Amino acid sequence: MNAIETWRTAGETRNADLAVTALTPDVTLISPITEQFVFRGRDQVHNLLEVALSEIDDLTYTDQAGEGPVVALFYEARIGATRIFEAQRLRLSDQGEIEEITLYVRPLPALTLLMNRLGPELARRNNQPALARLVPLAGGALHAMATSGERTIMPRVAPRD
Repeated sequence: MNAIETWRTAGETRNADLAVTALTPDVTLISPITEQFVFRGRDQVHNLLEVALSEIDDLTYTDQAGEGPVVALFYEARIGATRIFEAQRLRLSDQGEIEEITLYVRPLPALTLLMNRLGPELARRNNQPALARLVPLAGGALHAMATSGERTIMPRVAPRD
């Protein structure tokens, strides 16, 4: 099984241990939330994947584009009742392992919900208990705005026949 197949299988089976076997030791994962939020190395990425895969249900890869050093994967999943769609740009090393992962998530309410679900546990694992308590407060307000906009405001500006 090559690195892309391993990565896909790991995501769909919620297996963080398997996922890191597809990665270079110095892998970089760039968060969909901000460019300043970067995970470096297998240990940090493994930590993130353990937390993320515990919160994301029914992950199914639907499409793959590209060959060679850059591959794009697309999946659909759920976080509770909220549907989430993610695109992943994977850069491969000369040895065929994944050396860089850039994530793109939609819709915005799914991203803010993901942030609220992952943030506190990631903060606790980084020995930041005060931040673990702050994330749900700040993130909750952001999620409420994103959800309200998605349900109330954006439908009013949608194209009409």
